[in-house]
Amino acid sequence: MDLGDNMNIILKMKLKNYINKNIENDNKVMYRKSMFMMDDASCECGSKIDTFISMHSEYSDFQTMLFKYIDDRNLKDSDVYGKVHIDRRLFSKIRSDKNYHPSKETIILLGLSLELSESEIVALLDSASYSLPKNNNYDLIIRFCFINKIYKVADVNDLLDEYKCKLFSY
Repeated sequence: MDLGDNMNIILKMKLKNYINKNIENDNKVMYRKSMFMMDDASCECGSKIDTFISMHSEYSDFQTMLFKYIDDRNLKDSDVYGKVHIDRRLFSKIRSDKNYHPSKETIILLGLSLELSESEIVALLDSASYSLPKNNNYDLIIRFCFINKIYKVADVNDLLDEYKCKLFSY
């Protein structure tokens, strides 16, 4: 066994510990107040909701947020889609059609390509109405990869395969 194999075993043990500590299963039902629940006092006037929306809408749509991340990293479009083997035509559709809604898998691949932090991938997914809940292995593994800066699709697939999760095709 060489050093690479040892590192792979350590990484997989670290992933197993992370999943065991973070998974929320049906036996651990958690009651949370939703940000959408409002008490009577908060409904006093319509301007509060207008203020809330305007405060949170600057980078709230997927397309704006994605291209801000790309620009902030001084990358070319081809650098981003080429790194994770996303079709050029699909990426062009994302760029040109503000109403296009990509799949969760596509957004995760773009996040891997951009080497986003955990909070950045969560925000990008949220901008397209997706999330990384802590109630299944697939989403925990994806979150783990962003936390641990594991951005190569082959490495992510190796960890997904360890838990018999759907792999990325590339």
